[in-house]
Amino acid sequence: MNSKQVAEMFDLSVDTLRYYEKIGVIPPVTRDKNGYRNYQTSDLNWIFLAKSLRSAGLSIESLIEFASLAGLSETQNVEDAQKQILVDQLEEIEENIKKMKDVRSLLQYKIDTYDAHLAKYKSGEWSEDTVEKLWEMKPSKKSQ
Repeated sequence: MNSKQVAEMFDLSVDTLRYYEKIGVIPPVTRDKNGYRNYQTSDLNWIFLAKSLRSAGLSIESLIEFASLAGLSETQNVEDAQKQILVDQLEEIEENIKKMKDVRSLLQYKIDTYDAHLAKYKSGEWSEDTVEKLWEMKPSKKSQ
């Protein structure tokens, strides 16, 4: 598969594919007799993984480290190091998901109670001294 086809397949620019290869985010791509890149399934897997991990927030530096480890001889230390990069990223994603769920609960609470809260403000029932403190509320109360 050529660069243009791969770029279209993964919604990336050809320049991005070349850049990823140049800086080591993906291993070197094999070339045909004319010097054109000829992407194989393993190359496509690397590109898919790199794009997915980037969209999840993994740094370019971590991707380069992960890919460079793949080029080393297969030892337990290399495998452990690669796996640790993935584990660390998963933990970061899990933390981000938790934060997003908390924000989602807050937004849902604000939407669900918007009219009632606005009515309390307009009627004078709530003032700056009596208004709820959102930051002190438990997430479960916000989502109710």
